[in-house]
Amino acid sequence: MPELPEVETIARSLRPHLVGRAAAAVEVRNRNLRRPLPRCFSDSLVGRSIVRLRRRGKYLLIEFETAPAWIVHLGMSGRLVYHCCAPRQPARHDHVEVRFEGGGSLVYSDPRRFGLMTLGDPDDCGLLAGLGPEPFDRDVFAGDYLFELGRRSRRAVKDVLMDQRVVAGIGNIYSNEILFAAGVRPRRRLSRLSRRDCAGVVEATRRILHEAIEHGGSSVSDFLDGIGRRGGYQWRRRVYDRAGEACLYCSATIKRVLVGGRSAFYCPSCQR
Repeated sequence: MPELPEVETIARSLRPHLVGRAAAAVEVRNRNLRRPLPRCFSDSLVGRSIVRLRRRGKYLLIEFETAPAWIVHLGMSGRLVYHCCAPRQPARHDHVEVRFEGGGSLVYSDPRRFGLMTLGDPDDCGLLAGLGPEPFDRDVFAGDYLFELGRRSRRAVKDVLMDQRVVAGIGNIYSNEILFAAGVRPRRRLSRLSRRDCAGVVEATRRILHEAIEHGGSSVSDFLDGIGRRGGYQWRRRVYDRAGEACLYCSATIKRVLVGGRSAFYCPSCQR
């Protein structure tokens, strides 16, 4: 599933092609995604110009001059790719295509159909209402914030980082990389971390996410950015999906355990 760096990469790659553009036509080939696409979806987009394209957690928000906005979650296998040449022959899993005045189209494809598209006000939308702070929000997401959470939680730190109500946008790939960078094992209870440990996790979170965005996200399966390019962060992973391999820093063998039903990877020497 695309996480914060992948969704941010898509947003940045689409902005030059979409902001200021008006939708000329919308073709919905399959409205049965994770939730059925609203019946008014096509009529709500046609003729409206995009004024802003941003990310909130793992959601992509495409905003127009007036409400509602187009809200997208890519699920497990969704792609949102801009094609400068239209018309084009649709592929098997191309479910939605938005064609723009002056040429070009934005195509949503999703083999597994776990993605989600809806219309709504980003400031008053149930999908976004329960999200925690952004990792880059220094006023909220700080060491003290995690430390105070730990005083009333018995959960593993990796499980907490992946909780979208605690901090928005982090999933399985980057929670592993963040904890390696912080020197903390994924199974450690948050309540066992000191204030200094929590500050280190927060600092590592921002550092790893910035690095991943800089390298265009991780194409560990089928991720492409908004103009069809693969990411490059998969070549920089320190622990994720490297069980049985040597740690790049100390040569110890990377271990795999389960945390909250998800695979967690760590170095037994570098992480405590």
